[in-house]
Amino acid sequence: MRAWEVSAPAPIEDRPLRFVDKDPPNVGDDELLVRVLACGVCRTDLHVAEGDLPVHRERVTPGHEVVGEVAGLGGDVSGFGIGDRVGVAWLHRTDGTCAYCRRGDENLCPASSYTGWDHDGGYAEFTTVPAAFAYPLPSGLDSVDAAPLLCAGIIGYRALKRASRPDPTAEFGFAIPPRLGLYGFGGSAHLCAQVAIAMGARVHVMTRGEQSRELARRLGAASVGAADAVPPEPLDAAITFAPVGELVPVAMRALDRGGILSIAGIHLSDIPPLNYEREVFYEKEIRSVTANTRGDGREFLTLAARHGVRATTHPYPLSAADEALADLKAGRFDGAAVLVPD
Repeated sequence: MRAWEVSAPAPIEDRPLRFVDKDPPNVGDDELLVRVLACGVCRTDLHVAEGDLPVHRERVTPGHEVVGEVAGLGGDVSGFGIGDRVGVAWLHRTDGTCAYCRRGDENLCPASSYTGWDHDGGYAEFTTVPAAFAYPLPSGLDSVDAAPLLCAGIIGYRALKRASRPDPTAEFGFAIPPRLGLYGFGGSAHLCAQVAIAMGARVHVMTRGEQSRELARRLGAASVGAADAVPPEPLDAAITFAPVGELVPVAMRALDRGGILSIAGIHLSDIPPLNYEREVFYEKEIRSVTANTRGDGREFLTLAARHGVRATTHPYPLSAADEALADLKAGRFDGAAVLVPD
């Protein structure tokens, strides 16, 4: 099969990925072999290729927003059949036995492993996934549209939950913040915004690039401005999607008393010193986001179907994955890039 691999992490301009021929992956007893129909291009893939994330597996194949069809079944698998359409996401496997897994926080499992970082992912013609970590997908959902939902969408939803306060009377246990700020407006943020707006939030978007600002306007943002702009009203919560530490104090200053900042993403540049009086006082909170649980994924896919959440997508052939990553880094498109078979 044809697949991309990270030959040696380096800036994407130095072409750290190679397009190679390799054998299809072996299928474990509890796994599915998946023929890739579409794979979203996530900023985390860029971090793996450029070395912002430490190497977990040499010559790994990136990609963890995979829509595919089952092409093979491990001997212990039940509940799936050949030809079923499934989603493969970032969380690849957990031990299921540690204290974090037992209390429902499998995203914090110290033994967790990840698609496209620990295990070969979807920048290829085939990949594998433990059956317990695959998401069944409805037949009516377009494969290209669905791909970004599987990480950008799920992580954006996790970040939204982390920016919210508990509400035991709500369907999924949290109350949507009425005034929400989003810093950065790429693949994850534009999906998060759709969910938040559908659930009743006024969403203020601060981002670079006129294409992204125009997308935010089309999706119904209450206001749109530059990445460091001051929103027109104090925020109950904010989420930083851009991996830029300098935005943390900016967002903290925009919060109302008791506001919450959720930092989405697996990598962030250094955060400048915070001024306690201007940026932290009045019981403001900073919360990080670490991966997601399968429960997050199921909740988000339910809400996405209910509210018609759709990704703005830009297809690239699989053979142009390095070009898609370079365009992502340069901010040359709004929404999300998706790789499709050549």
